[in-house]
Amino acid sequence: MNSTFIIVGTGQPRLSDHKYRMDLDLSYPAISDLRLRARRRVPHFAFEYLDSSTGEELQAKRNRDALDAVMFMPDILKGPIDPQFETEFMGQTYSRPFGIAPVGMAGVMWPGAERYLAGFAAKARIPYGLSTVATRLPEEIGPIAGDMGWFQLYCPSDPDIRRDMLRRARDAGFTKLILTVDVPDDSRRERQRRAKLTLPPKITPRVIWEVMTHPRWALGTLQTGSPRLRLPESYVDTSQARSSLAHAGHIIRGAPDWDTLAMLRDEWQGDFIVKGVMCPVAAKRLTTTGVDAIWVSNHTARQFEPGPASIDALPAIRSAVGPDFPLIFDSGIASGMDVLRALALGANFVMLGRAWHYAVGALGARGPDHLMHILSDDMKLNMGQIGTQRFEQLSARLLRKAQG
Repeated sequence: MNSTFIIVGTGQPRLSDHKYRMDLDLSYPAISDLRLRARRRVPHFAFEYLDSSTGEELQAKRNRDALDAVMFMPDILKGPIDPQFETEFMGQTYSRPFGIAPVGMAGVMWPGAERYLAGFAAKARIPYGLSTVATRLPEEIGPIAGDMGWFQLYCPSDPDIRRDMLRRARDAGFTKLILTVDVPDDSRRERQRRAKLTLPPKITPRVIWEVMTHPRWALGTLQTGSPRLRLPESYVDTSQARSSLAHAGHIIRGAPDWDTLAMLRDEWQGDFIVKGVMCPVAAKRLTTTGVDAIWVSNHTARQFEPGPASIDALPAIRSAVGPDFPLIFDSGIASGMDVLRALALGANFVMLGRAWHYAVGALGARGPDHLMHILSDDMKLNMGQIGTQRFEQLSARLLRKAQG
């Protein structure tokens, strides 16, 4: 499969499409460039929500350093390298080995972000994860995502609400359930607090100024409506006064345990993924509970600062669950090379969250297609250097760290 992807919604490629692609490649050749443009185009409080980690952000640095430490031995004289990116995973065929991870409050980052990304995922044939705390309802986004839709659950403590959320996700067409287990409680996320991000937003002179100085974001928000957590709000009385940190998303969220996991397995008739696993012992136990895949993640350093880098945890979890159990990976992925690193170390599939939202914040509806191009081209060119045609060949080219 060619690594260049035709811009969604334009039909047959035209000369103007090619020129636009080249212009984007020169202006925004990397995810870091999309991040910088998004930072200029969205209000400070919105950018800080997406971009921040917790504490002094040491775990975010740890994620990056550990990914950079994963190296490959390049090969030579391999002839033409034309890797095939189409990937079979959990009974479905995807055009790439990566997808769009769920991000809460995505509509705060850019108005209509959930719709843009779900529509792109359906056309590009990659998975799209909708969060429980998205700013749009499953009933709206499910039909847009089609069979690419995955629903991410912050499990409510009330079993009736839980079962109703599952029903609504299933009826909306979501094919896979993701239970996030690495948010037993809040994290402080100090950058968010300094940015004065609250839900619902407090109208202060600072917020008014930030909105007024970002007119495209403001106009889009005016058209789509103020960002709200519509699914959680449908289960609580939003007229009651609450603190800014006790919004509907927190109120309906419980702290699941192993019994909760068993109940969810019984209640969800479809693929069941557990997200936020870093411990090999827990991963091994999960394989005996009927879950269909494990998602290795440290929540991209947003929850717990003094933990390991996710990429360092991945090989031990692969060893614990065996060679055939489906593993998904995220946390810190910032290039196609990072996708290859995760696949080489034991992941079957890779998800990115922030990157897709940087892309939408930077370029609107055209952003996801350009990000797909960045990732795909980077993967293809690096596989040429490594000398591999298939993802399963990557691990043989890893440079192993010397054992102490």
